[in-house]
Amino acid sequence: MPTVAVTDDTFQTEVLESDVPVLVDFWATWCGPCRMVAPILEELSDEYAGQVKIAKLDTDANQATTMAYGITSIPTLNIYHGGEIVKSIIGARPKRALTEEIEGVLASTPSS
Repeated sequence: MPTVAVTDDTFQTEVLESDVPVLVDFWATWCGPCRMVAPILEELSDEYAGQVKIAKLDTDANQATTMAYGITSIPTLNIYHGGEIVKSIIGARPKRALTEEIEGVLASTPSS
């Protein structure tokens, strides 16, 4: 399952109203660490299909959402569940670290 591009217009529906936890990658085209983490997120999107949605939000093109969540460093990876931020990861991380964060969120969220 590929990552989902979200915008200021689709953030509410795709992220806040999602039935499953959503990891949102706040990124920009000029950000080197963002480009490093992108293929890892694609892999995680496949591995957690149906359990976690992986979304990407271009901070340059979607400044309303970026400012609303106080994103000042990218990449910032926020995990949302039930419309709330449950985890915030700032900076690029190796796949193992991101997997641990996702597993921790899944373990603490009741399954439906």
